[in-house]
Amino acid sequence: MNELIDIILHTDDALLALVSDNIVKAYMVLFIIIMLETGVILFPFLPGDGLLFSAGVITATTELNLYILLPLLILSAILGNAINYRTGVLFGGSLHKSRNYFIRTSLVKHLPKAEAFYSKYGGRAIILGRFFPVIRTYLPFVAGLVRMEKALFMKNTIIGAIIWVSLFLCMGNLLGEIPWVKNNYGLIFLFLILITLIPLLLALLRRTVFKR
Repeated sequence: MNELIDIILHTDDALLALVSDNIVKAYMVLFIIIMLETGVILFPFLPGDGLLFSAGVITATTELNLYILLPLLILSAILGNAINYRTGVLFGGSLHKSRNYFIRTSLVKHLPKAEAFYSKYGGRAIILGRFFPVIRTYLPFVAGLVRMEKALFMKNTIIGAIIWVSLFLCMGNLLGEIPWVKNNYGLIFLFLILITLIPLLLALLRRTVFKR
């Protein structure tokens, strides 16, 4: 649990320390974080994009192996989506109407954005949503809630997971050998978070300013 918290708060330094201390545990922690972010509606704040990029950078300079990490985290992303979809199928209605404070502040606050995204893009939303923080956590739940065809959901989940994980991990690995990137990837991590939040910030701006 301490490793999870450290990686959330200090991703680059904590991940380096974990890899140096115990490589097997590093693989396990990365697997769990990606699975939680995509599989549990209470964890939309976990740093998916930045974590994948940071892990890719670290594979270029440490014993963390890209060829082990790539299929491992693709599997994690697929498994997370499948769990979230099943949660939507089984408990979607009751969770949507729940009066529990933690459920309402996490689910009710963000679910309309995911529902709107799903309505706009349909089945493709499962692929496209991988690249939008918060939305990617709630889309599989929405897909389960509306009983999206399971075969289509799993096909798009697999495609989206392969593209998302491969893009950020490989980009980090390719850039990780560059000295400036190696010395400043904490700054790059922050930049990635800001870039991926831009669509959500623009949507919020349109809703609060232009609808007055």
